[in-house]
Amino acid sequence: MMDEALTAGAVARRLGVAVTTLRTWHQRYGLGPSQHAPGQHRRYTSDDMDRLQVMRRLTAQGVAPAEAAAWARRMPVPIENTAPADPAWTTDPPETTARDGGGHAIPVGRAGATARGLARAAIRLDAAAQRDILEMTISRRGVVRAWDEVIMPVLFGIGERYAATLKYIEVEHLLSRTVTETLGAVSRPPAGVTPRILLTAANEEQHTLPLEALAAALAEAGFASRLLGARVPPDALAGAVERTGPTVVVIWSQTPGTADTAHLDRLLTGPHRPFLVAAAGPGWNKQDLPAEVPLLGGLTEALQVVTAAAAA
Repeated sequence: MMDEALTAGAVARRLGVAVTTLRTWHQRYGLGPSQHAPGQHRRYTSDDMDRLQVMRRLTAQGVAPAEAAAWARRMPVPIENTAPADPAWTTDPPETTARDGGGHAIPVGRAGATARGLARAAIRLDAAAQRDILEMTISRRGVVRAWDEVIMPVLFGIGERYAATLKYIEVEHLLSRTVTETLGAVSRPPAGVTPRILLTAANEEQHTLPLEALAAALAEAGFASRLLGARVPPDALAGAVERTGPTVVVIWSQTPGTADTAHLDRLLTGPHRPFLVAAAGPGWNKQDLPAEVPLLGGLTEALQVVTAAAAA
């Protein structure tokens, strides 16, 4: 809550938008400053700021400005409150039918308004807007749907742009970092719950974002897990299995160069063999895997297989 009314410049800095954008929102949609003193410019009150925060967040998600403004005018409380009096706020804003733009736009196909909003925030390197969108989406849709419907389409779109232009590495890095932070903030089971699931990247494998999504989805389902992270050598993995005795081990490989089935064989023949050893990621060739090692598909399948084995 603001202690005093603010000028348009101060509000623009707080919201991360241009002053001209505020003027447009005022002239077209009636979201202007409401405090007025004779002989002075109007100033934005705390209520004005709350509505503008709603407007900014919804437009960042891809909702049309006129529709976002209608929502904002119905919101007399701060955006941080996720249970306002209007029950419509408990549902996702309606999807729009706007097409992906050209130029610097990240293509997301038919992924929807929220993915388009995340893509726009990504291309602007706007970490705060990215975090807002991701937190709201995970809260309302859950980890699996947020991953499948919003995060992955944007990551794929950035990959397409990079392949075509050799640009936007910084966009991918910042978005990946923000996704990591948001997934890491998903509530975990209580400390007294012993993790029986071990998630790890293969030796020399640096990609861990899908494992982070699986860890968050498991936590959302009430299952604790340990995530070792990137580039875990076989000896280190064997030592972790020996010390923790996991029921399930999932090894992620992004590329064929890191998909060494010797890692799997070692776990299967070792003295502390887990109940389930699973491979995940596009690096693995299903035909090369040991017969008892399943190749997990998408996040939904991975969650189902891992939780069933952990609960057995």
